[in-house]
Amino acid sequence: METKSNAVLRVPPAAPADALAYFTGQLAFRTDVSDVYSALNDGEPGFTLIDSRGKAAWDQGRVPGAVHLPTDEIAARAAELADPAAPVVVYCWGPGCNGAYRAAVEFAKLGYQVKEMIGGMEYWIREGLPVATDAGVERGKPDPLTVPVGGVSCAC
Repeated sequence: METKSNAVLRVPPAAPADALAYFTGQLAFRTDVSDVYSALNDGEPGFTLIDSRGKAAWDQGRVPGAVHLPTDEIAARAAELADPAAPVVVYCWGPGCNGAYRAAVEFAKLGYQVKEMIGGMEYWIREGLPVATDAGVERGKPDPLTVPVGGVSCAC
């Protein structure tokens, strides 16, 4: 087989077995906003959703049903807010922020099973999902470049 010289194929793709291990591993650590939304709507998601942002961000808007636990408080307060026997899913602002990673590290240090909600609050909002504040719950319009306007999921 001839080697391609473009930037995409300059480094060859991984062998299928390696790709399977890598992508399966990613799914063990990450979930997306559509899947979290669907699980929360089922009523018994089997995990605790943690908003690891600070108070000002929480007050501005959050995922309905999330528990507010800023990263710097996880070590001291996790056991009172999240069942250690159940997984936690953490989120922060969005893909440009590594706050969810830092929160995940803190939960893992305490022995929790933990996943990151990729996209964070930014993609939750961009997908037009409900946002809670102390005044109530609102739902914005989905960003047509992020999700099909008529639905919650890309059905992938």
